[in-house]
Amino acid sequence: MDDESIFDQLFRLLQSSGPVNWKIAREVTKSLAGSVEPVEPAVAEEYRELAHMAELRIDATSDLPARAAAEELNPTDRATWAADNQQAFRLLVEPLADKLGAGMEIPGATGSMGAMLQPLGPALLGMQAGTMIGFMSQRILGQFDSGIPAMDHERPYLVVPNVAQFSFENSFDDRQVRLWAAMHEMAFHRLMAIEWLRGHFVSLITSFYDTVEFDVSGLMGRLGNLEDPAQMDALLSAEGESGVPPLLRGDADPDRLAAVQAFIAFVEGYGDHLVRAAGAQLMHDLDHIEAAYSLRRSEPDQAEQFLQQMAGLELQRHRASDAAAFCVEVKHRWGEDALARVWEEPDRLPTRDELTDPVGWAARVLLD
Repeated sequence: MDDESIFDQLFRLLQSSGPVNWKIAREVTKSLAGSVEPVEPAVAEEYRELAHMAELRIDATSDLPARAAAEELNPTDRATWAADNQQAFRLLVEPLADKLGAGMEIPGATGSMGAMLQPLGPALLGMQAGTMIGFMSQRILGQFDSGIPAMDHERPYLVVPNVAQFSFENSFDDRQVRLWAAMHEMAFHRLMAIEWLRGHFVSLITSFYDTVEFDVSGLMGRLGNLEDPAQMDALLSAEGESGVPPLLRGDADPDRLAAVQAFIAFVEGYGDHLVRAAGAQLMHDLDHIEAAYSLRRSEPDQAEQFLQQMAGLELQRHRASDAAAFCVEVKHRWGEDALARVWEEPDRLPTRDELTDPVGWAARVLLD
């Protein structure tokens, strides 16, 4: 195969009408998520029954708003979850397009070289987006396990093989883990039903990415030899510590990063608190399940490493334990009504520092 035909194939693959090449993203995701493996009907029905039980328990222990047009739980496999959520977390990728595109201009690039460089930014972001979702599909237990609101749907999911793996690795009773996971997923979607919550997350992420700056000089130097197809192959296959190509690295304002971290930690920690309130009487292994999940959450997975490497977005999900302890302390000191005030408006949410300082939060919020 000659060089021209290689560039022709690359040109077709790199075509994209938007800021992210989702065609490439889908191909990368498919390669990482694996083949579709339908969930056994009896297992899927058990999950749906447990989700219904979880909703009833949450109703009995919480004043959170009901989900509008509530959808039934989707117990699914890795490949199906990945396909359904391919663009669900696009807010973590798309805002980078303009800044990356501005740095991808190489003076004097003409002909096939110039034509290929123009869509290279969307292609690189597509590779990163596909890698993120592919990695997530291999580990995520459900939407709740990301702590991040989906952008294009409100459907609750549980990824059955991943829940089963979590149960097996920790020698738990399968039905208890299934109930715990179903309760977590339904609690997460009750939180997402809060009117302003998704919009607030969008504003936090947008503000964070406004400060992201890419150092693309090294990448540009590597692009200088793209006339050689072997150089292109080396560029796209080089792996960083997390197993993804180290093509994009960003730095951002630490205060805006802290705001994102506080949001994700509090959503997850409040979910933990709600599940304990709703399910402690039903799950005698809850202490052990929570401990194992807290340990799991403290160890950044490949998708989280990708976000940190690409844009400096370090989620620090281990802070959810601080948030759960915050909920317990606020409820103990000032009562359930005081804790409920966090959901009145965005400014009532605890800051990252306040997650370990509930008295400071109370002075700011309860005494206003």
